[in-house]
Amino acid sequence: MEPRTITIKGAREHNLKNVSLKLPRNRLICFTGVSGSGKSSFAFDTLFAEGQRRYLASLSSYARQFLGQLARPDVDQITGLSPAISIQQKTGGWNPRSTVGTITQIHDYLRVIFARIGRQHCSGCDRPISAQTREQIVARILEIPSETQLLILAPVVRGQKGEYRDLFEDLLRQGYARARVDGDIVALADAPALARNIRHNIEIVVDRLKISPTVRPRLAEAVENALKLGKGTLVVHMPSARAEGFSPREASKRGAEPPAPTEGPNDLLLSSHFACAPCDLSFEPPSPQLFSFNSPTGMCWTCQGMGETFDFDVDRLVSDPRKSFLRGAIDPMRMRGRVGRWRRHIFEGVARHVGFDLKTPWGKLPAKAKRALLHGLGDTHVTYQWRWSGGIWRHGAPFSGVLADLREKHQKAKSPMVRSYYEKYMRRACCSDCNGARLNAQARAVRIGGANINELSAKSITEAAAFFDRLKLSPIQRVIADEAVKEIRGRLAFLADVGLGYLTLDRTAPTLSGGESQRIRLAGQIGAGLAGVLYILDEPSIGLHAVDNERLLDSLCRLRDLGNTVIVVEHDEQTMRRADQIVDFGPGPGVRGGRVVAQGDLQTIARSKRSITGRYLRGDERIEIPKKRRPVRKRNSPRPG
Repeated sequence: MEPRTITIKGAREHNLKNVSLKLPRNRLICFTGVSGSGKSSFAFDTLFAEGQRRYLASLSSYARQFLGQLARPDVDQITGLSPAISIQQKTGGWNPRSTVGTITQIHDYLRVIFARIGRQHCSGCDRPISAQTREQIVARILEIPSETQLLILAPVVRGQKGEYRDLFEDLLRQGYARARVDGDIVALADAPALARNIRHNIEIVVDRLKISPTVRPRLAEAVENALKLGKGTLVVHMPSARAEGFSPREASKRGAEPPAPTEGPNDLLLSSHFACAPCDLSFEPPSPQLFSFNSPTGMCWTCQGMGETFDFDVDRLVSDPRKSFLRGAIDPMRMRGRVGRWRRHIFEGVARHVGFDLKTPWGKLPAKAKRALLHGLGDTHVTYQWRWSGGIWRHGAPFSGVLADLREKHQKAKSPMVRSYYEKYMRRACCSDCNGARLNAQARAVRIGGANINELSAKSITEAAAFFDRLKLSPIQRVIADEAVKEIRGRLAFLADVGLGYLTLDRTAPTLSGGESQRIRLAGQIGAGLAGVLYILDEPSIGLHAVDNERLLDSLCRLRDLGNTVIVVEHDEQTMRRADQIVDFGPGPGVRGGRVVAQGDLQTIARSKRSITGRYLRGDERIEIPKKRRPVRKRNSPRPG
């Protein structure tokens, strides 16, 4: 039979003086008293610490070796203790990738409904995307020039962690001989050992063929098999000699010369689900990972899912626009000796190709010249001339630009002094590709109710709740997403109930105050619907208006009514009046505290002569409002006198 009380005997943690207590389970209990009287030591360092220690002790020895051991608090005995969850006012160490939406798991539900009922649009022309038929896919492949060698690949794993040994064995039994694993063609009979903690891409080689007038029947069969194996998606790979059906290892076994490595594959992604015919673009079916800025599938690769970039600022790089490029207009560039001569002939080749003079002051250079020097010329082949005693040596290569060179030096710098030198020319700025959305173009092109997931996350909690109240779903969409939408509405309501309706879902965790982060975690726990748990909160009413405080207390009572024990360390009178039981610690702070001076309901505490809290509840003592206020002075104005 479940015990009705939590019994603590002989608690001596910190300044506690051998405290023994009986606390009723499934009640809202308020620990109060002067600061330093021992209430936090009893709540967090005794009850929560012992609850956490017992939970870890219940795990297997294999799990405990990764979690370590927790010290037992200084207490004789605790019985009737439930699994404990602490919700404290701590914001340190939160990841900047965490947001209000991810902490409360609202973003997880948003990802599911956008993947399942979202309307995909083309990221190029913004037209709604329709599905491609098998015949359209075959016709698109046949547009590739004749005599081109092709590999028809079926993607079976995209950006997922695991070893996939069973998958390789199963595909080998089905008759498939090769696969492309993380960009390399391998034989399934000699499949590589994959690291289970690294994300992998695995694509099965369905067929190898050459574009010709008679290839259509075989191509149609390969497309059919690839779409079936790849769940509606296939990849057409136009390989070089390295991927012509066998790996360098196989080539050496056959007596052939191993082919040279290639610079990169030429892939064409085709899908039977999503394609834009006017733009000739195909997209993979949306998945929940596509809408996660913490996943390689969905993140913006320019900012790595952060929404902002830390990059070199041109205004900081050029301190004196009157200088020419060769005279040091770019401050962190150094061109001395032979290294300077080599780099100079590279820049002279760029100047000849674009058509400008390197001796022209930076401020007078045309925009095209500045863009070429800073950002490079892309894949354009530039011819350079190196003059030496024997004549002129000409060679060619692309030019990546000064900024790419500075980024590489900053990334490779091991000395903090060198890194700080480059960082003084850098600044944080909104990502130019995603405009702070953190997601790639395909994810931003999926909409529900006219809004994409980034626009929805940018709304405040109050606005998001109104959006979902107005959202109209078709009968089929309602069957698919009804449970997820219900969870989102419930969690938004919890956040509004604890006074956080002004926050946006994309608000990052490090920017939250201690009280905000505590109430967000509280809303997440209420939404989890756990029962039989001991919740311990640290002054959740800090910074709240009286109206919002009442909403917070309603949430705590709702948590209690679910079958949980809620302990709140508080000084707030509203909390005391709503609590089922109050425990007053004191009588003073530090060495003068550490004892329970009163326990019971509000009337019991008010009648206690030893309780300082009781004096204020009775009205014997009060904190008077100052009759004379200090004068309000403007910022930076001198103090009077």
